[in-house]
Formats: sequence, C-alpha cells, structure tokens
Amino acid sequence: MDLNAQKDRLLERRAEITGDLADIEDKLDDPMPKDWEDRASERQGDEVLEALGNSELDELRRIDSALARLEDGSYGICPKCGDTISDARLEAVPAAALCRNCADTV
Repeated sequence: MDLNAQKDRLLERRAEITGDLADIEDKLDDPMPKDWEDRASERQGDEVLEALGNSELDELRRIDSALARLEDGSYGICPKCGDTISDARLEAVPAAALCRNCADTV
C-alpha cells in the first residue's frame, strides 16, 4: 500500500470536511426570520445542519487519528488484535482503525 497516497487522500478529505464545517457554521450564524412559521422551519433546518456537523466532526477526528497513526508508524495495524488491516479495507475506509474482524465485534 502506498502510504503517501493514503495520506494525500486523508488530507484531501480533511480539507473537504473543514470547508463543509465552515459552511455549516456560517449558515447556523444566519439571523432567524421574524415570522414564527419561518422561524420554526429554520430551526428544523438548523437541527439537520447541527447533526450533519456532528457527523463530520466525528469523521474529522477519525481522519486526524489515522494521520497520527501514519506519523507514528502504526497505520494499518489493528490496535485491538495486532493483525494487519487489509489493504482493501484501508482503500475503502482510509481512516479505519480496526481490522474487519475486530470492527465487526464492536
């Protein structure tokens, strides 16, 4: 597996998420409409944006953790069982911390 290519993929995805989070934060900072019905609708939209933001923050943490593993040389090694994480799994999920067997038991 080309670790530099994996690092590039992770950094690219990290940049996308950071941009998305900035957009979400900007939209959440918009002033609320004065009309009661519009305000209720806006609040529902804000709840969806907050959930999306939380999901992206979780992914950002996983990416940062994967980047740290790349730096310390433990990328691709399952911390739970010590086995190597398959290249196919890392290609599909570059931020994967666990091998498939251990991930299935969580």
